[in-house]
Amino acid sequence: MKLRLQDTSRRFDQLFDQILNEHMGANKEEEYKDLVDVLLEVQRNGSDEMPLTTDNIQAIILDMFAAGTDTTFITLDWAMTELLMNPQAMEKAQKEVRSILGERRVVAESDLHQLEYMRAVIKEIFRLHPQVPVLVPRESMEDVVIEGYRIPAKTRFFVNAWAIGRDPESWEDPNAFKPERFLGSDIDYRGQDFELIPFGAGRRGCPAITFATAVVELALAQLLYIFVWELPPGITAKDLDLTEVFGISMHRREHLHVVAKPYFP
Repeated sequence: MKLRLQDTSRRFDQLFDQILNEHMGANKEEEYKDLVDVLLEVQRNGSDEMPLTTDNIQAIILDMFAAGTDTTFITLDWAMTELLMNPQAMEKAQKEVRSILGERRVVAESDLHQLEYMRAVIKEIFRLHPQVPVLVPRESMEDVVIEGYRIPAKTRFFVNAWAIGRDPESWEDPNAFKPERFLGSDIDYRGQDFELIPFGAGRRGCPAITFATAVVELALAQLLYIFVWELPPGITAKDLDLTEVFGISMHRREHLHVVAKPYFP
């Protein structure tokens, strides 16, 4: 395990060095600056009191790769899996996206607020398959009594978002995929409704929640719009292995293999 970690760290360092070298050697126009360009500019123009080091920049890039891409992939993977297992939901989501976009080929961010059913699908995925099943550890700030149990200050505890999303006291038929439960519902995943907290809540909630949800919504809408999705010949929904691999993030054990046919001729 130690050798694997060292190898992964070395490969990440090589990748970050390559990214930084490419950006430092490029002469980009103002309107085409990306996150790394902005960080390098802050480093050049920053104050001596709070300098932004190269290690700092590499750490931020690592957060974007590790936290921003892995969790997005997990959500999209589970979304496509559940939709393929529930053809009526797939048909309803695709019909909604295509009715909004018409003949346009690319989903715009301004379209997302109209995709009510698709956003309900994403909420249901966050409930059933949170990207991070056990949230980042918390620590109690003061002595407190909960349900008769005395919890002293400085106690570290873990929040099981996976179990909360499947709690029968909060959800009717909690193990079923039913996006309709969120239609007309005020329940959201931004940390105010504690029966659905895939991004956490409070000061330790995910700081990139707005970015993450926009990326997931745009990607899923584009996938639903551009392709007709089917399971491979001879494979049915019952054949899919839904076993979850427990870890910091929660992937499916088996890869999803599907047939994607272009919707537009």
